[in-house]
Amino acid sequence: MESFSVAEKPHAVCIPMPFQSHINVMLKAAKILNSKGFHITFVNTEFNHQKVLLSRGPDSLQGLPDFRFETIPDGLPPSDLNATQDDLALTESITANGLGYVRSLIGRVNEESSKSSAYPQVSCIVSDFIMSCTLEAAEELGIPQVLLWPMSASILDIFHHRRLVEKAFLQLKADKSYIANGSLNMPADFILGLRDIRLKDIPSFFWDGVNDRLLTIVTREMEKYTKASAIIVNTFDALEREVLDAMKSIPPAIYTIGPLPLLEEQIPNKLLRTFGSNLLKEHTDCLEWLDSQEPNSVVYVNFGSTTVMTRDQLNEFAWGLANCKHPFLWVIRPDLVIGEAASLPPEFTKETADRGMISGWCPQEKVLCHSSTGGFLTHSGWNSTMDTICAGVPIISWPFFGDQLTNCRNACVHWGIGTEIDKNVKREKVEKMVREMMQSEKGKEMKKRAMEWKKSAEESTKPGGSSYMNLDKVIEEVLLHPKN
Repeated sequence: MESFSVAEKPHAVCIPMPFQSHINVMLKAAKILNSKGFHITFVNTEFNHQKVLLSRGPDSLQGLPDFRFETIPDGLPPSDLNATQDDLALTESITANGLGYVRSLIGRVNEESSKSSAYPQVSCIVSDFIMSCTLEAAEELGIPQVLLWPMSASILDIFHHRRLVEKAFLQLKADKSYIANGSLNMPADFILGLRDIRLKDIPSFFWDGVNDRLLTIVTREMEKYTKASAIIVNTFDALEREVLDAMKSIPPAIYTIGPLPLLEEQIPNKLLRTFGSNLLKEHTDCLEWLDSQEPNSVVYVNFGSTTVMTRDQLNEFAWGLANCKHPFLWVIRPDLVIGEAASLPPEFTKETADRGMISGWCPQEKVLCHSSTGGFLTHSGWNSTMDTICAGVPIISWPFFGDQLTNCRNACVHWGIGTEIDKNVKREKVEKMVREMMQSEKGKEMKKRAMEWKKSAEESTKPGGSSYMNLDKVIEEVLLHPKN
């Protein structure tokens, strides 16, 4: 990209949904745009901004004149920074009130810009797909808006065909025992671009009866996406080629620019690369522990930022890991267990003291890329899936809800990098599957496939690669041009 004076610089306002995984992917995109010459205003909610400062330190978001952090309210009553906000209440509030908050913020930023030459006027918006309320603000300003889809292209395809999906489940739900009677094992062969997928692999929002209000919100936001200037997706062409081909004729244009962690690695400014967004304090002593382990020997266990489980499920995972005899690094959040603080049996702690490490939130990308990490027991969130592919590590997948079910199916059946463990987890199965992943011929084949996907991902983000070129295209063709 050409160089700009301060006044001429393009200025992108980047607005994630206020959840950890959404913030992570938006921050990577924002850092990459900044390295391409954009002035960035990154917008967190006031609550999450304070959580980041609490976890990373009061000066952690300072140091770059052309990358600044601003805040908007989330519309919820004040709460303890150590508490976990209610996901549904937060989603309802931020999507209902977000337009007003964003209008006010951009107005203030542009007013400050007109009084000072320190930074330019806002020239474009990059927002989370579910924050599509900001499309109206972009239209009022006459500036382009790009929507960042933070999940896989497969999920975007499913939501695009949501009326067919809803029709299929409406018929199914006539029998109230549809979840228990095996009906969810029926093929979902009505979604163009997807193959060998079952009804149970479609995001659980559509069929579990638990997340109907969340589905309503997401569906409402999806109705607006055709007003966007473009959609960017954290995936790469080779990984989801059939799905992307099926969506080529759907406006607006879709640009694959992933895996974002690999593009982030290419940023020359070290300070910019180290900007973090973790809402929980990161524990880095696990990296020293990994240094002491044998190559490809450690099972890394992390169920992400929102997955929860019962006390019994926690114990079954624990004893399965203990009985397999492999070293393991297990990230356990305080709120991992439903309704109580997560704690492990003393007998388990004693049994695994010489080969296990229990950690708080950790730098996952570094853990997965460490030479000692040989496998990953995961919930199959999309960011974790991308991290896995970037590292070339095989997985055991225990999807919890939402898009994790589809990601699991793709990873285990279509990409060949993992196996799925049943929701009703048993220690014997955990032990068997860990041994299989770490020791068997099947595990070696999964590792081989994982390394092939890693190579493909790297090629996509190198000069001449699909994601590398798509990033330049979306900048030149969309973000640098006023909306018509």
